Amino acid sequence: MNKIIRILAACIWVLLAMPAALAVPSDIPEVLTQPSIVTPKALKAVMLAIANAGPRLVAVGERGIILLSDDDGKTWRQVATPVQVSLVAVRFVNAHTGWAVGSLGVVLHTSDGGETWSKQLDGIQAAAIVAQAAVTPEQQTAAKRLVNDGPDKPFLDLYFKDDLNGYIIGAYNLIFRTTDGGKSWQAWQQHVKNPRGWDLYGIRPDGGELFIVGEQGTLLRSHDDGATFEPVASPYKGSYFGLVVSKDGQLVIFGLRGNAFWSGDLGHSWKKIDTGSTVTISAGIRLTDGTLVLVNEAGDLLISHDDGRHFQLQSGKENLPVAGIAEANDGSLIVVGLRGIKHLAPLAAVTKQ
Repeated sequence: MNKIIRILAACIWVLLAMPAALAVPSDIPEVLTQPSIVTPKALKAVMLAIANAGPRLVAVGERGIILLSDDDGKTWRQVATPVQVSLVAVRFVNAHTGWAVGSLGVVLHTSDGGETWSKQLDGIQAAAIVAQAAVTPEQQTAAKRLVNDGPDKPFLDLYFKDDLNGYIIGAYNLIFRTTDGGKSWQAWQQHVKNPRGWDLYGIRPDGGELFIVGEQGTLLRSHDDGATFEPVASPYKGSYFGLVVSKDGQLVIFGLRGNAFWSGDLGHSWKKIDTGSTVTISAGIRLTDGTLVLVNEAGDLLISHDDGRHFQLQSGKENLPVAGIAEANDGSLIVVGLRGIKHLAPLAAVTKQ
């Protein structure tokens, strides 16, 4: 997994590494079969992503840890999961239905707002799906290599249009599609023009189109609801780690060394954004009032009130490396990262400090 450019700090991707216990491809790592350990120490664990499930907040992180908050991030409680692998992304389509993805090709699903989770997919099953779908000699060779490698490749992001239709993406051009809520999955690599197999880091919809960003300036767009993904001329050769869309459909992509770019025409043209920083941007969200907020590895906030054309840098006081951000029901901001979960004041109060 040495191709993966680290999203947060240098040590985060260590959490995604293949366990030493995986000696040969036929082995099933114990972390795929053993449930997470429920412990008070989970409240101080490394957390890597956070999402809203209605008024509830759901945070995911190392060793299969998932934490829930029902009071706008003031207190948290751990719930059990069926695995002990690091979870790096989580999304909900409503207050009840959501998915989390992470290392060793794991996909978890919940239908009760995160109270209980089941494993829908892992890297061993994913490789078998790719092998079954392989037709050409080239595809069969690549599939055999994937099977022989074992489940060492993580899924890194996901997008669900509704509770049935979605995509998961990850390292080495891994992409799978489901039309039944994850009960079954289709290998989707052959629908994506990514011939060098760059890692895929972020996927989001915009104006009826679907965008994927990734390693080495990878920028892909689908005009047909994901049936095919075509490359878009990229304004930057470095890696993008995510994207955020304004209420009016204007797109911001962000990544290494503080680089971010704005498009008001669905990616046909791009304008470089002056972020005021050279620190890698790790996550971003659109708040309920339309404000766009990006966060970087130093814990700084980058705030835009004009649909992403311009951003104001708000320096983080505690130098907290941030991997994800969410807005609580009361307007406060919740960030997650190497030092666990931190509750911030609503944005108006934060910017006045």
